[in-house]
Amino acid sequence: MTANYQAHGDVAVITLDNPPVNGLGLATRQAVADAVNRAQADEAIKAIVITGAGKAFSGGADIKEFGSPKSLQEPNLLSLIALVEGSTKPVIAAIHSVMMGGGLELALGCHYRVAAPGTNVALPEVKLGLLPGAGGTQRLPRALGVEPALNMIVSGEPVKSEMLAMLPGQKLFDKITATPASLMDEALAFARSVADVRPLPKVRDLPARHPQGDAYFQFARNMVKGMSKNFPAPAKCVDAVEAATKKKFVDGMAYERELFINLMWTAESRSLRHLFFAERAASKIPDVPSDTSLRDIKTVAIIGAGTMGGGIAMNFLNAGIPVKMLEMKQEALDRGLATIAKNYEAQVKKGKLKQDKYEQRMALLSTTLSYDDLSAADLVIEAVFEELSVKQAVFKELDRVMKLGAILASNTSTLDVNSIANFTARPQDVVGLHFFSPANVMKLLEVVRGEKTAKDVMATVMAVAKKIRKTAVVSGVCDGFIGNRMIEQYGRQGGFLLDEGCTPEQVDKAMEKFGMAMGPFRMGDLAGNDIGWAIRKRRYQEKPHMKYSKTADLLCEKGRFGQKTGAGWYDYVAGKRDAIPNAEVVAMIEAHRKSLGITTRKISDEEIVQRLVFSLVNEAAHILEEGIANKASDIDIVYIFGYGFPAHRGGPMNYADELGLFNVVQAMHRFAQNPLDDAAFWQPAPLLARLAAEGNKFN
Repeated sequence: MTANYQAHGDVAVITLDNPPVNGLGLATRQAVADAVNRAQADEAIKAIVITGAGKAFSGGADIKEFGSPKSLQEPNLLSLIALVEGSTKPVIAAIHSVMMGGGLELALGCHYRVAAPGTNVALPEVKLGLLPGAGGTQRLPRALGVEPALNMIVSGEPVKSEMLAMLPGQKLFDKITATPASLMDEALAFARSVADVRPLPKVRDLPARHPQGDAYFQFARNMVKGMSKNFPAPAKCVDAVEAATKKKFVDGMAYERELFINLMWTAESRSLRHLFFAERAASKIPDVPSDTSLRDIKTVAIIGAGTMGGGIAMNFLNAGIPVKMLEMKQEALDRGLATIAKNYEAQVKKGKLKQDKYEQRMALLSTTLSYDDLSAADLVIEAVFEELSVKQAVFKELDRVMKLGAILASNTSTLDVNSIANFTARPQDVVGLHFFSPANVMKLLEVVRGEKTAKDVMATVMAVAKKIRKTAVVSGVCDGFIGNRMIEQYGRQGGFLLDEGCTPEQVDKAMEKFGMAMGPFRMGDLAGNDIGWAIRKRRYQEKPHMKYSKTADLLCEKGRFGQKTGAGWYDYVAGKRDAIPNAEVVAMIEAHRKSLGITTRKISDEEIVQRLVFSLVNEAAHILEEGIANKASDIDIVYIFGYGFPAHRGGPMNYADELGLFNVVQAMHRFAQNPLDDAAFWQPAPLLARLAAEGNKFN
């Protein structure tokens, strides 16, 4: 069932019924059109109400149809809206819960709109690199006013129905019901009250004007340009809304459609649509059925009250889950509590958190110095020093005190989760939960599945991740898991580029121009260069054949560990994050080159970007082959949400797909000829070589 029809006396009620959000795919559009025609043909019907079953009026168009023949098949969304708008009997949209995208555009084609309070109203197409393509940019300014409509269209963010109803002169809603429960009764009564009113009002007939005209739209363009330099859609949204104020409705609709189709085929929109599906697919684990029973997680314990432990705790407190934090010394607990309180107080000061909410969250937090006090927790997460012997001591204690069925999680970023699990007599209950710093801000959570981790543990932690608003990606066990294993190769390439003639600033600027949140050397300073140094020392023992630049070691020998010491690849002023180039660091790099007898060369930004990004891609191809990651799109999600990869590129694997894997492989063959690089690394991973030869893609 995609839409059902029921006569309530002289009012026909058409209910969208396409779970979960009543998306307007082809079958639903056909069913609604048939129902409207049926009501039109029935002389006993005086008015028509369109509503949605379940928890949405309509979430909009079916994104899977974008760019496919189905999106054009009749009735397409434009045709359906025209049918509704052209009805000779009044059509009333009875709106509740969620009305977004094409759902809002359909409602704008109705003659009247009755809405329940608390409805989330949005045109979110800009988040997919698009603009509303079924009249949203032409009708919403007429119904709501130019400025509020443009703000909604450019941001894509939802606004509550009752807030919109308060805007002066708005014609979006004819009525806000007393309660959500009374929607249908009030909509039916309203339909009968307007059954004989003629002419039927149409949003398209309303004026769309702005008193400042050109000056306002120029201001809007300047604002949008500063906020969305890598995304073409927001600026086109401004153009389309301006057209609503200057063109006849029919001409404005044609212009909107032209802009929509052009945006549909941009790499940016393809990448954002890829991420939309990738984020939803990340939570699906091939061998864990969706109906797997979950363990009950009502209380959480956290070992370690440092920066990471405190950040992890905030995620659960924000979700209303009680947390008990353990430390070995009272001073450490006091420091951890003070940091959490300070973080919340900063949010209160900025108006992002109400005082009562802050107090509620802090009331959910308790502390202890004894492992025995953690025994009743349903989930325990250790966030202690990244040393296997330290983890061993913690997990032996947890194995002793925790109740049967509790989930034991490690926040390790590189260590072997199977070894950690084997420190207990219950390896099936052990899992890796790798939060990214700062843990209360970063959206990514790597869920590391051990050889013996139970399926219900995996299903439970994926559900918990959703509850604490994290995007979770499953990784198998290997050194560094998905993200840190790849970033090691990225860092190695950065070192080779320094040896060959680049400065840290040149490399960072090239990557930031590409769209990375920060380049590799600024990122190293932020994370702490001593962390990478420790990993390299381990590599020198484990893999003596592996090639490394020694420049970063020289930096660390000088004690330049990054922002925490005020000096790394750059200098830093206390209280600021600005990276200030340091002449002594550049001289150190030049002296090191000279000692190796290297003749420097000019290296282009294009080469910098390709070597760094393709190093991620090749290592990721190995990760896929080994089954460490379930799918290429999971790797894209890790890099978008955990490492600052530009969203408009869709992640490293999507970027490689967009370039063409044949071209990626050819570039790698060129890099392998460079005597100062690592020729062995640039041998394409078998999966990458095969896909390139077949003309296929990762995603």
